[in-house]
Amino acid sequence: MNAKQWINFVRLYGPIPTKDNLFDENLRRHARRRGIAQILFKHPFEETVLSCFRRENGFAGSVILTGTAGDGKTFLCGRVWEQLDGNPDTWAGQETHCQLSVELPASAAGGSRRVTLHVLRDLSAWVPPQGAEWPPDKRELMRCLCRSLFAWNSDDIFLVAANDGQLAETLRRLLPDPDVQRAKDVIEDLLISDRSETTESSLKLFNLSRGSSSVLMDLALDSFLCHEGWAQCRNEASSPDQLFGAECPIRRNFELLGTTLVRSRLRALLELCDQNGLHVPIRQILILLSNAVLGHPEAKDHLMTADDVPKVIARGTRSQASIYNNIFGANLSEGRRGNSVIFEYLERFQIGRETSNRFDNILIFGESHEHLQEQFTRLIEADQFYGADAAYIGARRDYIEGTDEDVDSASPFLQLLESQRRALFFKVPEEETDELDLWELTVFKYGGEYLDQVLRALRNGGRVRRNILGRIARGMNRIFSGMLINNEHELFLASSASLSQARVSRILDERISVELRHGGEKVEIIFESDRPYLHVSLGGGLGGKFQLTLTRYEYLSRVAEGAMPNSFSKECFEDVMAFKSQLIREMGHREGVVIPGREIVFRILDVDAGGAAKEERIGVLI
Repeated sequence: MNAKQWINFVRLYGPIPTKDNLFDENLRRHARRRGIAQILFKHPFEETVLSCFRRENGFAGSVILTGTAGDGKTFLCGRVWEQLDGNPDTWAGQETHCQLSVELPASAAGGSRRVTLHVLRDLSAWVPPQGAEWPPDKRELMRCLCRSLFAWNSDDIFLVAANDGQLAETLRRLLPDPDVQRAKDVIEDLLISDRSETTESSLKLFNLSRGSSSVLMDLALDSFLCHEGWAQCRNEASSPDQLFGAECPIRRNFELLGTTLVRSRLRALLELCDQNGLHVPIRQILILLSNAVLGHPEAKDHLMTADDVPKVIARGTRSQASIYNNIFGANLSEGRRGNSVIFEYLERFQIGRETSNRFDNILIFGESHEHLQEQFTRLIEADQFYGADAAYIGARRDYIEGTDEDVDSASPFLQLLESQRRALFFKVPEEETDELDLWELTVFKYGGEYLDQVLRALRNGGRVRRNILGRIARGMNRIFSGMLINNEHELFLASSASLSQARVSRILDERISVELRHGGEKVEIIFESDRPYLHVSLGGGLGGKFQLTLTRYEYLSRVAEGAMPNSFSKECFEDVMAFKSQLIREMGHREGVVIPGREIVFRILDVDAGGAAKEERIGVLI
């Protein structure tokens, strides 16, 4: 392997039209043919899956690996095949159904036995297309799989890799059949309840999409940066304008990717994706890393080769290879970018399009402003690769000196401004994030607080600060009532005379104390399965939980600060109103029986001039 071959191999992991990175077996073949080690790391589920197929332990039952495309299902099947000394040529072939006869040692329950391991490494490629008849052998194998799930000592053991929804759809196509129906019920129950096993069957089901994207990023990035191919690039580096020379953008991007700031900010974005329910599979992370280092809008497939480096330097287009743009796929065409989930997810942060007056003043006027000059010099001008180059300075001058009517001339600078905002997100030191309000560069203004003051506080066994809980309570109150209530110490459950989902609700059902009250009533933020929840306890075991995803947290915080509840996010508004209905139903379980002849008191909610909630009572005799 030489440096040129390594760079061309890294391109295979990127967003290229041939899509060689879509299948683990394709990358294996390329690696074997070129004599280059793959970018590999120990999968977080690897030890768990391998333990199910150790001869000395016996095979307890079949295993199904599910998740989104690119989660490593086929890779884990390959690791099991290797552990059991399966023929590597068989695995390197095109067959999606591989069989292996395995001798299991004697156990306390009996002597040794031989089982057949069936590996379906890509169920979607193995099953017949929609509308086609099932071949008898494939139908029988699927029925054998279903029967084996309920046999504790079956002679047929299965390891199946299936994308989300593929397995249930395959079983549905085989109905009616009692064995298939029974297996389908168990599998769907495990998927819905997010469990890996049940006492009803010997099946173990692992949903790889439940893994942490940020943990995968750590593992993939370490493996990527430490690959011997980069050492080869260093060894072959010669003149400054050649591959991995001092002027090489590939080298610069590689070095930046390994810095603490770029790593931590990139990890933060993926951690927030997880909290929004957006899982990023391994394949997409490798696409991101390859594109981050090799991206350039003018290169073939928008990814540089070794031969492109001297051309890019000679043309003076080195700044277009900026890692800060490549991380968001800005080097790609819109269509190509839309085909990669990772760039779609990162686009939701709107980094580059969001900003603040402080950041834009630094970027536009900082060079000559006495209070901003130091930050401009340190964060922008000092960056000889992707900072204030001649193109940026010229476009900025034209922008400042132009007229309001000269919209077209401003366009080049506005594009460069987006690029510099993205760069600032990865350049601002940790100790300056609060001073500069770093997360103003994203659509999630409270994203940094969510990471530091909520997630990390709860993971470390601490509690969320009182002022944050109060702000969330204030946001809830404004949505529950449709009025600008400022109260933070109580939750006000209110409805209208006819509908609990009304935009403005003035009939007060209950006031729930945020602080612990006698009887168990309280409001708190708790942590379950690495997710924060707003937990409202009504006492007596009654209450409800509301998951605080990043989007919901941002929504409630914005509403608490004055945003309109039903215009900022319709989906979040409906989620909060559904939670209110749940709490009102729970309240109904603790209400007493209405006795005729007694007085019913209606509690009317209102707000005074200072935003404090006030209550009036109207009694009605029945």
